[in-house]
Amino acid sequence: MTSSGPLFEPDALIECVPNFSEGRDEQAIHKIIAAMAVEGVQLLDYSLDHDHNRSVVTIAGHPAAVQEAAIRAAGAAAELIDLTRQQGVHPRIGAADVIPFVPIRGISLEQCALIARQAGREVWRRYGVPVYFYEAAAARPDRAQLEEVRRGQFEGLREAVRNEPARRPDVGGPELHPTAGAVAIGARKFLIAYNIYLDTPDVGIARAIAREVRHSGGGLHGVKALGVLVNGEAQVTMNVTDFTRVSVGEVFALVKQKAQAHGTVPIRGELIGLIPEAAYERESEWARLLHEFDPDQKVLERRLAWPIAWPGAGQQG
Repeated sequence: MTSSGPLFEPDALIECVPNFSEGRDEQAIHKIIAAMAVEGVQLLDYSLDHDHNRSVVTIAGHPAAVQEAAIRAAGAAAELIDLTRQQGVHPRIGAADVIPFVPIRGISLEQCALIARQAGREVWRRYGVPVYFYEAAAARPDRAQLEEVRRGQFEGLREAVRNEPARRPDVGGPELHPTAGAVAIGARKFLIAYNIYLDTPDVGIARAIAREVRHSGGGLHGVKALGVLVNGEAQVTMNVTDFTRVSVGEVFALVKQKAQAHGTVPIRGELIGLIPEAAYERESEWARLLHEFDPDQKVLERRLAWPIAWPGAGQQG
């Protein structure tokens, strides 16, 4: 392990939600997930998104074990994903694109930031993949926002680091890994990844709604949003970064209001990854519109009690 146990409470528990720039090669993603099967780590959820060409994995466990699992995942992704051959709707700078550490119990956000910094140094040392730190782990104020780190995506950042010292990685580099790019590693509060599909193929409407609801456009606090086209359907894809201040219900209500103003309506929603029990409004309209949603599989506290099996392995418990 890369961290010493005494740094943490005996029952300390953290979550890590690595995102990988591959959602179509199931075998590759299963190999990456298998690399995370470290003692003391539970696999809670994973999903492959063919349209966005992206996968999201959720693990949890003791901080030192989760840190080691995340480091190994970055190495496996660098080996198995070639960004020069990969295209996707979702912005990305790396094979392992983003690795956030999230406090659950007995650990602070500041301690998670320390874990992120240690993990980043180890990813560069072991695998030669440079690292940017973001959110609570950011080494510079201008890198606190993930979208600023990912500006230009892999292709644009690859050129920028050659000409702009201010865009170079926090650890490693100065150039990106030729096929794996760079990885953004951070520490943050619980984030809810929530998508709403609209009854229209007009992606321009989804983009207009996204501009109106996201925080940077004067919308809701802590909401990040993009408008994209998925299988011929317009989608507003969002991150809700602090559900204790702005609930998913409030986000849905505003998207619905803006959609109606543009002559369309939400037809279904989806959650990527897990949601805390406190954020799950079971009888709400947004919850009823969720597609293929099973709370026993998608609510964090329930998954912690019943983790899923690692690919190619027995049940973890």
